[in-house]
Amino acid sequence: MKVQGKQMRTVWAEAPGGADGGGLTVRMIDQQLLPHEFKIADMATHRHTADAIRRMTIRGAPAIGAAGAYGLAQAFAEAPGGEQNAPYIDAAYELLRQTRPTAYDLFYNLDRVRAAAAGSPEQDRAARALAEADRLADESADRCRRIGLSGLPLFEAGMHVMTHCNAGWLATVDWGTALSPIYQAHRHGKAPVVLADETRPRLQGANLTAWELAQEGVECEIIADNASGLLMRRGEIQMVITGADRVAANGDAANKIGTYEKAVLAREHNIPFYVAAPFSTFDLNCPDGDSIPIEERDPDEVLYAQGKTDDGRIERVRLAPEGARARNPAFDVTPAALLAGLITEHGIIEPNAEAIARAFASEAAPAPTN
Repeated sequence: MKVQGKQMRTVWAEAPGGADGGGLTVRMIDQQLLPHEFKIADMATHRHTADAIRRMTIRGAPAIGAAGAYGLAQAFAEAPGGEQNAPYIDAAYELLRQTRPTAYDLFYNLDRVRAAAAGSPEQDRAARALAEADRLADESADRCRRIGLSGLPLFEAGMHVMTHCNAGWLATVDWGTALSPIYQAHRHGKAPVVLADETRPRLQGANLTAWELAQEGVECEIIADNASGLLMRRGEIQMVITGADRVAANGDAANKIGTYEKAVLAREHNIPFYVAAPFSTFDLNCPDGDSIPIEERDPDEVLYAQGKTDDGRIERVRLAPEGARARNPAFDVTPAALLAGLITEHGIIEPNAEAIARAFASEAAPAPTN
C-alpha cells in the first residue's frame, strides 16, 4: 500500500551480513506514533521484536504473525552453536509465543518457521528460517489481496461501510483484511465511504484506519464508538466489515473489544456483518469462541490517552479521577450466528463448522484473480 504515494509493507527484515551471518534487523512501521509521526522502528534482536509485539509497536493479527516469524528468524541467526543452539531457539520460540495470546497468526507463523529450519544442518538453519519468514510475508500479502477480490462483489456504488479497530494494511503485511475489499472497491470506481469507529481505548480506528484510508484517497468519517446504533437506525450504514484475531472452527470470531456489540446492533437493524480473515487466522483446533483466550491489557490504556497538543507536542493525559480502577479486556467474541459470512482468500464462507471444514478440505480451489 502507500505512504505519500510510495509503496510500502508494514514489516520486513534486512540482513546486511547475509541470512546466516547475524545482524538480522526487523524493520516495522511504528504504529504507536501514528497518525502524528511516521517512523520506521528497527529491532536488532528477537527480544526487541518480541517487545515490539507486546507493546503494540506493531499490531493486527497478520502483521503480528509476520513480525513473529521474522523474530524467530533473528533467533536462528543469533543462536550459539553446538549444545546451546536448540535451547536458545526453544526459549526464543516461547518468548515470541507469549507476546499476544489471542492472535492465532502468530502461532501459525512461528510453527511454520521452526518446522522449515528443523532437520537442516546447523549452518543452514538461519538462512532457511529467514527464507520461510519471507515466504510467509509474501503469502500473507497475497492472501489479503485475494480477500479484497472475494469481498468486492458485496459493494454497490457509494456504499457506506462501518469498520471497527484497524484491519487494514497496517494490521497486515499489505492490503489488509477488512479494508482490503474497501480498497478494491475504491480502485474499481465504486467510491465506498467508510465510517470508522474510533475504537477505545487505543483508538486504532481514529489513529490508524483514518490515516491509511487517507493515504489511498478513500473517503472516511470517524465516529464515536457509541454512535453506530443511531446511524444504523437512520439507514446511514449499509454494511459492516471487521477483521479477526482468531476464528474458531465453528465460525465464532475474536476481534477487538466492541466488535460483538456492533454485530448485535447490525442484526437488530438487518445490516450484513462480515468478518474478513485469511485461513492463517482460523484455528481449527479451537472448537468455539468460548475456547479463545482473551487478552487482558494494562488498565492504564483505559485511564490515559495520548494525543497531539495544539502546539505540536505529543502528550499523555489522564482521563479518569486519581485512584479510579479500570478493566481492559482487549478482545471479545462474536458468535457465528451473527455473521453474514467470512470473507477469505478462497471466497466468502458460510460461518459454520461444516462450511469451514469443507473450505479447508478444498483449499486448493481456484481463487479470485481480478
